[in-house]
Amino acid sequence: MAWAIPGFFVSIGIEMLVAKWHGRDVYYSNDAINSLGLGTLSQIVGVFTKLFAIGIYGWCATHLAPWTLPASSIWVWISGLLLYDLLYYWLHRLGHEVNVLWAAHVVHHQSESYNLTTALRQTGSGFLLGWIAYLPMALLGYPTEVFAVVALIDLLYQFWVHTQMIGRLGWFDRVFCSPSNHRAHHAVNERYLDRNYGGILIIWDRLFGSFVEESDDDPPVYGTRAPLQSWNPLWANVEVYGALLKDAWHARNWLDKLRVWIKPPGWRPADVAMRFPKPAFDIHHARYNPPMSRALDVYCIVQFALLLLIGVHFLDTAPKLAWLPAAAYAAYLVYGLLALGFLLESRSIGVWLELLRTAGTAALVAIGRRWFGVEHLDAWAAAGVATAFEIGAVVLFLVADYDRRHADAAAPRPDDFIRMTKLP
Repeated sequence: MAWAIPGFFVSIGIEMLVAKWHGRDVYYSNDAINSLGLGTLSQIVGVFTKLFAIGIYGWCATHLAPWTLPASSIWVWISGLLLYDLLYYWLHRLGHEVNVLWAAHVVHHQSESYNLTTALRQTGSGFLLGWIAYLPMALLGYPTEVFAVVALIDLLYQFWVHTQMIGRLGWFDRVFCSPSNHRAHHAVNERYLDRNYGGILIIWDRLFGSFVEESDDDPPVYGTRAPLQSWNPLWANVEVYGALLKDAWHARNWLDKLRVWIKPPGWRPADVAMRFPKPAFDIHHARYNPPMSRALDVYCIVQFALLLLIGVHFLDTAPKLAWLPAAAYAAYLVYGLLALGFLLESRSIGVWLELLRTAGTAALVAIGRRWFGVEHLDAWAAAGVATAFEIGAVVLFLVADYDRRHADAAAPRPDDFIRMTKLP
């Protein structure tokens, strides 16, 4: 996945240029940062949890399978990919039909935009239950290395279908998951809701009755029917779990406390829905887009790009570190993503958290001459890193102060309020 990252960003850059050429509003910086940040968070979690799924699969393939298929056979690889894609279809479908699975999968659908950054918007909690879907492969004797590679192939294939810049592809759309098919999957329109689950092949949807074709008469509207309304990456991952816990807690019937978790998304116990009603979904609701100055927007873009570079270093370094230093490095990255999320929401706590991160990092690197996974930085390297973070802190302070003063100037003064409310 780390090797694929440059290709992802080249593709994103090309899509942005093509969209601009066609005059399409496909990208919004706050949404793209949030999607990429959630992808980064997913990879951070994956460093600590991948062995969970792979380990269980490997144990079952070794101890429970009656035979082991030869990894040297091309047919094992081809059939393994087909079987994985079929199992992915059912996991994906259940992820839309079972609340506790939707709580993990919802992260991928929260964006109200649809572009290649949406593909990288992944959950951090999918490891909890997702591994169960692939146990049939283990029991049929597919080696662990076959499972791991075909899983990566299936995942990487799905990157390119998250775009609005590629139209219908004729016969290809009838066999494979394509941009047109997957746009319908991400839509909240009644026509498209909970359809087109295929990863590589769309024929599974045709076979099992879940296929729908994209229609020009009903353009897809993206997002979820319970909009996230936040750029907080941690909240994005726990929001639905929290809502389910609340409903389970408030349900008076003990069976309802269980049903909350296994019923389809949107289902609520009757007594809970009556006492704690939720607003009806409005497909025409305004896009979540808190106002922020251009200067602060640019600051967030630059700092997020630096966090991504640090994230790549983390992915390379963390597997070589002891558990505690790796966890500390992960916590540092998560803190940075959280601070930027608050900044994108124009919340003052974001300024203080980000100032603490940049100024604190500058001070610690300058004094300790160390970085995560690097035992010792020479004087020039330490000075360079410390200076970069110090500049970030100074720039943020100036931008925040400028925005505050101009916001104060734009706010109505008491005499303005009297003048505005005085009757003629």
